[in-house]
Amino acid sequence: MPQYHVPLIIRGRIIDDVDVEFGGRHGSAQFTTPDVTRHLAELPLGTPSSLSELYALSFDDILDYMAELHLRMAFGQNSHLQEAFELARGTSGLTEPLLRRTYQLMRDCFEPGFVREFADSSIGIPYLEGWVTKRMGNGAKVSIRAIGARAVHVVAGNSPLVSSMTVMRNAVLRSDAIIKTPSNDPLTAAACARTMIEMAPDHPLTRHLSVAYWKGGDANAEDVLYQPKNIEKIIAWGGFASITHIAKYIQPGIDLITLDPKLSSTIIGKAGFATPEAMADAAERMAIDIGSNNQEACLNARVAYIQTGTDADGLAKANLFGRMVYDALQALPAALSTPVARVDTQLAEEIQSLAVTSDEHKIIGGGRNGAIIVSQTSEPVDFARILANRVGNLVPVDDLEIPVRSVTAYTQTIGIYPDALKRELRDRLAFHGAQRFVSLGYAARMSYAGPHDGIEPLRRMCKWIIEEEYDASEVPLASKSYAEFEFA
Repeated sequence: MPQYHVPLIIRGRIIDDVDVEFGGRHGSAQFTTPDVTRHLAELPLGTPSSLSELYALSFDDILDYMAELHLRMAFGQNSHLQEAFELARGTSGLTEPLLRRTYQLMRDCFEPGFVREFADSSIGIPYLEGWVTKRMGNGAKVSIRAIGARAVHVVAGNSPLVSSMTVMRNAVLRSDAIIKTPSNDPLTAAACARTMIEMAPDHPLTRHLSVAYWKGGDANAEDVLYQPKNIEKIIAWGGFASITHIAKYIQPGIDLITLDPKLSSTIIGKAGFATPEAMADAAERMAIDIGSNNQEACLNARVAYIQTGTDADGLAKANLFGRMVYDALQALPAALSTPVARVDTQLAEEIQSLAVTSDEHKIIGGGRNGAIIVSQTSEPVDFARILANRVGNLVPVDDLEIPVRSVTAYTQTIGIYPDALKRELRDRLAFHGAQRFVSLGYAARMSYAGPHDGIEPLRRMCKWIIEEEYDASEVPLASKSYAEFEFA
């Protein structure tokens, strides 16, 4: 079994002690790392005012740093990323072609044009650069600024891009970050940090990034670290159990920002089945939304409501469409989707049980290639929440009330076909809880325009500070303006 070492990185300092050993997920790799509990006195930023060195930088200075990092993060020339990739091959849910593409694209997180657009659309660069002043109707002159925070980022391991995006966000916000890495991707964030240290060891952006691994739920680490004197924000990607555990540390002075697992779906209206050409187009788009990155992300489609009707002709059309989607899924390029590395045992058992016992479902495909389950009623399978491994469930409906009412606060992305249907349904879907609407086939193409999971996380990750100024000649003191107040 391959053995790796995961360093502890504290603000530009690399600690390579070999104290403890962990197994990566899926049991195909092991790694050693320093015992983080031995370094808890130095891991938090002890003096919050030291953030001031980040504010000696202009936004253009940050972009210059990002530009150099963008060059150095080229996968073919970066040994740290290559090591992270090798470890992830044994621990990630992504197959090797998908992982390789992800690591090759990772440097784009730091491309200056993208960083500028991301910062401006998510917050507004003037608020990051200084105080934005405006005059209010009550006479107040108000100045507002976005200030960085001391934060712990508990990142997800379903895609290495989560780690690189976290590094970029921290730089944009001029914050101090401790990245707590996941067991199925413990090296990617460290690879970013090591590259930064080699590039500019004394730069403020390098000195305000720490990367550590500890087993989630380790009270010896978290009881000490998760205190208001140490951190102000916890940004947590994780499942129900993980978020529930972290929530117990929330108290005045600590803000929890959760990016918890969501489910995504599809709505295809009548127009998608009006002609053979429309069906072929919708099927290819549907396959992309199911298969991108092997359905590892929350934004991947699981259940698709298709307005074919539920009479005999409608079911025949639904079953034909299921075969078209399955065939399109198999034809996706290897850089986008592949047969999965490991089949989820519970899901495989559920599908097998349907095949044996149910007349209300038609199963097309199976195993590592994925499958399309076509319901023969207007009900999704009862295990829809665990659909994965490139498995989608097509649900025929007569009208669109069923998909609208199926939406809950757990619903993240809904791919809709045709586009005109988005504008017809988006308000009602939002009322029910949906958080993102996208043209069918583009669910995995993120715009990074600001909102994510129904919130604006970048705005939550910083502190919003307000200064108010009043001119007594224009706004009299309350002791004077209230002197003549008469009670009714």
